[in-house]
Amino acid sequence: MTNPITLIGEAATAQLAQDIAMVAEPDWVIRMEGDLGAGKTTFARAFIRTLADDPKLDVPSPTYTLVQRYEEADPVVLHADLYRLSDPSEMVELGLDDPDDKAVRLVEWPQNAGQGAFPGAVTVSLVLRDEAARIADVSGPQSLLDRIERTLAIRSFLKSAGHRHAERRRLQGDASARRYERLADTALIVMDAPRQADGPVVKDGKSYNKLVHRAESVHAFAAIGHALREKGFAAPALHAADFDAGLLLIENLGEETILHSDGTPNAERYRVAVELLATLHTKAWTSELPVPGNGTHLLKRYDADVFLTEIAMCPDWYGAHRGVKTDAFDHDGFFAAWRAVLEPLDVEPSTLTLRDYHSPNIIWREGESGTDRLGLIDHQDALLGPPAYDIASLVQDARVTIPPDMQHSLLDTYRAESGVDADWLQARFTVMAAQRSTKILGIFAHLNAQNGKPAYLEHLPRIESYMQQLLTHPVLAELRPYYEQLLPEPGS
Repeated sequence: MTNPITLIGEAATAQLAQDIAMVAEPDWVIRMEGDLGAGKTTFARAFIRTLADDPKLDVPSPTYTLVQRYEEADPVVLHADLYRLSDPSEMVELGLDDPDDKAVRLVEWPQNAGQGAFPGAVTVSLVLRDEAARIADVSGPQSLLDRIERTLAIRSFLKSAGHRHAERRRLQGDASARRYERLADTALIVMDAPRQADGPVVKDGKSYNKLVHRAESVHAFAAIGHALREKGFAAPALHAADFDAGLLLIENLGEETILHSDGTPNAERYRVAVELLATLHTKAWTSELPVPGNGTHLLKRYDADVFLTEIAMCPDWYGAHRGVKTDAFDHDGFFAAWRAVLEPLDVEPSTLTLRDYHSPNIIWREGESGTDRLGLIDHQDALLGPPAYDIASLVQDARVTIPPDMQHSLLDTYRAESGVDADWLQARFTVMAAQRSTKILGIFAHLNAQNGKPAYLEHLPRIESYMQQLLTHPVLAELRPYYEQLLPEPGS
């Protein structure tokens, strides 16, 4: 990094370690250089405790064991002290270069490992300036330094927001480029969402994200959250913002979801969630929303063109996953049939469509009442679209199996709450659920093949089962032949 960092006292050294721990990934190697007493042990202890989310975790120096493993950390950490290493050849026995072990390596006295050890590592060099201060110099590959610069920028943001000494904790993110952090002993969360570079042109001179109206900045989250709260819904309140940097400090609405502790759907909480949708759909939503203190955000339409763009991944990526040859699939017929099904929805009344209204994004708030019982998060991509879309997101949850009888019960609840016609609701739900499942099949296959994320494949059988169920409805009759080619045989 360009500028060395002055650290006044051990607390500042520990805070630097915590900040770097927030962005450390499996396979990272962090070389800690410095004389005895320079602060390497202080740094290592704070780093490991942060990843273990345990400020009291015993972290002894591995001077005699040479390597200490911390399985309780996430990611796992190997803490090595090579001070007593007599010859670099002894490194082979320590397992620090095992390519199958995806732990973070935190290495004190790395110079004893010999010339050229730990290529591609981050080096944290600590030098005592006087009894009260140290100088830290951080170096390494630019891609990793960029991430460290970002985490230090978040610390500066927290200082400006009045949280100079906040203890930062990692939170699991989603499939996007956004990151989240929890501030210990507070009800606050940091959203780290820098404006993303536009992707490759897909159609009409636009990237995929532009074509499907994905949020380009944190302005959308702030505006939609503000609008939801104005209408009486529980969305995270905004405590501080750096819109240019893509940093928000928001309310933590809790961590309990609408699932049971074993990950199965809680029928009562799902019922409340569908009732909330019925209430949300009674509200009037304008296309222009104020961004608190920073202009306006325009809600665009979730229309047939967007829906068709979203499902375009399915024939190619999911088709390839299933072994369907591209030239053997009638793409033109597939999209023509889909357009005929989708276009009637464009002329019907629209509502605020949250787009990802499913179990990971709905917080259960025990003790609250009415619409406050549910917290709505991850709503930055909301558009104005068909009310049935969010019903489909919830009732056919892509990550949780919702049994058919529970699906029918939830649709009955929505119909009773909203007063809509049962046949109309079933037809619109079927179209929107099929569109969403088709989109997700393509996205999850793409995430596996293109991004090396095979964990998403475990959800495919559930989504395939949903699609088989939906295809029995007459509204999808023209699409059945195409899915017979794409989907596995029922029950296989």
